[in-house]
Amino acid sequence: MRRTILALSALALTAPLALGLNAQASAAAKVNDAQAMAAVLADPRRDSDRVRDQYRHPAQTLAFFKIRPGMTVVDYMPSGGWYTRVLVPFLGDKGRYVGLNPDVRSLSDNWKTNYSGTHQTFPAKAQGWFAGMTGIAAIDGWNTDDVPGDLKGKVDRVLIMREIHNLWRVDILRKELTAIHGLLNKDGLLGIEEHRAKDKAPVSYLDGAMGYMRQQDVIALIEACGFELVGKSEINANKKDPANWPGGVWTLPPNLSGVTDPAEKARLLEIGESDRMTLLFRKRK
Repeated sequence: MRRTILALSALALTAPLALGLNAQASAAAKVNDAQAMAAVLADPRRDSDRVRDQYRHPAQTLAFFKIRPGMTVVDYMPSGGWYTRVLVPFLGDKGRYVGLNPDVRSLSDNWKTNYSGTHQTFPAKAQGWFAGMTGIAAIDGWNTDDVPGDLKGKVDRVLIMREIHNLWRVDILRKELTAIHGLLNKDGLLGIEEHRAKDKAPVSYLDGAMGYMRQQDVIALIEACGFELVGKSEINANKKDPANWPGGVWTLPPNLSGVTDPAEKARLLEIGESDRMTLLFRKRK
């Protein structure tokens, strides 16, 4: 009995110490990650990208998505590579970055031209951005129909940045989210950023063609495909955006599509980029 009491007493004394050490280690890791991200964002290679940091808030957004160096991260439909140029150096040489595009077999010829053959074209293009740079993540590129087996169930994070409306309007959202669900590991998370429509936006404005979607609709659609919401953030909110542009979200910067009047251009630049939801999901078991 005396030995049991002594053992319990020792446990009671060491448990707070262990918790304290874990908290210190976690705090130190966050500081290190923040410093690493600051260095990435300050790199002169990003001089042309940096103008959009005020709208995209990359440090805060990726921290909200719980992305850390050394992870395997899928960047879905990376397009021009704006986030590629943040993630690849941040993930570091123990990390893996995957640019993933849709299965294009059932899509229009335009989509097939833009998104087919990712494994052949994307890595070479991305490597060109980092020529001569060391300590960066391995870079892969695939379409969801040709992802290698060793990636399935091994991915830590998947990001879909302002592309849900496109998947919705061409009717491949469920198919692509099913493939993404299979890529994530048991603790994997899905980060979503999307242009946000007003709650009372008319149905005719919400088919994806205008670039905006209602937040409650996005949550419902993602959850219907095997995920559950674990967090919402207003990091990328913009209350100045009325989200009702006849020409869609591309009326705003950086596109300013169809805008020729200098006064109107100045007004739109004052509004800034779109109001955006930022959501985090985990895969439902």
